[in-house]
Parts: sequence; structure tokens; C-alpha cells
Amino acid sequence: MTHTRQRSIKSRASLAGHPLHPVMIHFPVAALMALVASDLAFWYTQDPFWLRSGLWLAGVGAFGGWIASVAGIIDLVTVARIRRLITGWSHAIVAVVMLSLASLNWLLRFTEPNAVLPWGLAISLVTASLIALAGWLGGQLVYEHAVGVEVEKSS
Repeated sequence: MTHTRQRSIKSRASLAGHPLHPVMIHFPVAALMALVASDLAFWYTQDPFWLRSGLWLAGVGAFGGWIASVAGIIDLVTVARIRRLITGWSHAIVAVVMLSLASLNWLLRFTEPNAVLPWGLAISLVTASLIALAGWLGGQLVYEHAVGVEVEKSS
């Protein structure tokens, strides 16, 4: 059995050797995915609780995502091996588009709560799709390119 040895790519935005971006992104992703469920619940019930819930989920998702993106941007611009990966740039571009839409969605809800149907729901669905794509690309960075992963040395 032949093993190809892959060198890991160390994260510069890390704490005690643990990359920060993958740690920080889970909560905003969960909030933005839950936003879809909240919007669908409002559509189904017309209960204003879901409008308030959606406003908070959109805000936590957007603002938390931008905060988490700082660690990813630090790695992208300071680590040459990441900068040379088309996957790294693709992940970053999709994430910026997704976070821009999430921010627009929060602003829409903040200024005009009744616009959740249809625009807020539509933006939530597109955002969720972009989260899936960004997650897939992020997975490629970790599993195919060993970004932030300590690769075992074979003996």
C-alpha cells in the first residue's frame, strides 16, 4: 500500500495550535440554518414570535460569521500555501457573498419585519445553499489540503 505524504498547512490564526476559524464558524452557521426553519414556521403559523426569532438568528448568524471570517482571512492572506489554493479563494468568495446576503437579510428584518415573506425567506434559502457550498469547500481545504491539520508521520 502506497501512502502519499502530505505536509500540513499550519494556521496563523490559531490558539495553542488549534485553528480558530473552524471553531468559531459553527454557531453562526447553526443560526443561519435555523433561520430557514424560523422563516418557514412564520410562513406556516403567522406567529410574530418567529419574526423576533428570525431577527435574532439573522443577526447572530451575520455578525458571528463576519467575526469568524477574520480568522479565515488572516490565514488566507498570511499563509502562502493557502493563498495559492483555488479552493481557498473559492471558499473565501462564497463566504463573503453568503455573509453579505446574511447581513442584508438581517437589515431587511430590522427595518421592515413584514418583508420576511417572501424576501427574507428567499434570502435565507439562498444563504443556506451558499453555507453548504462554503462548507464543502472548507472541507476540501481540511481533508484534501490538510489546512490546519497535523498530518501523522508514517514510520
